[in-house]
Amino acid sequence: MIVILMGVAGSGKSTVGRMLADRLGCGFADADGFHPPANVEKMRAGIELQDEDRRPWLLALRAAIEGWQAAGVDRVIACSALKQAYREILSPAGDVTFVHLKGDPAVIAARLAARQGHYMNPTLLGSQFATLEDPQDALVVDIAGTPEEIVADLLIRLGRA
Repeated sequence: MIVILMGVAGSGKSTVGRMLADRLGCGFADADGFHPPANVEKMRAGIELQDEDRRPWLLALRAAIEGWQAAGVDRVIACSALKQAYREILSPAGDVTFVHLKGDPAVIAARLAARQGHYMNPTLLGSQFATLEDPQDALVVDIAGTPEEIVADLLIRLGRA
């Protein structure tokens, strides 16, 4: 099983993803680690990534997903996957479960303002919300709960409780 926790920056993808992977007893991957250095520098500078910037990143992540699937291992991945076209690259055969961590923009902006040690410039949050296409085929989770509550809910919804 491959589960991608998706949503805008600051929605809790990494925090919830690590906890979920731990509870499932599987590996965790943060899609941020798949970005080429040029993308990281653009985001650090507050420059919005374009589709042509994202394509190599998404293809590298898809290759990793195929590797995990071929090895028969479960994996939880934190990845923004903001557009349907991106999700189609990540899951062309519908072989990935997407979980949309959705929340109030003000709550997410406050989280980003408090976050330290991440290259994502908080000024890009508005562009992320503008880019976000709500998925039709994802589990949708309100981020108002604690990470523990979100993980407990997801385990039930994934049939792993």
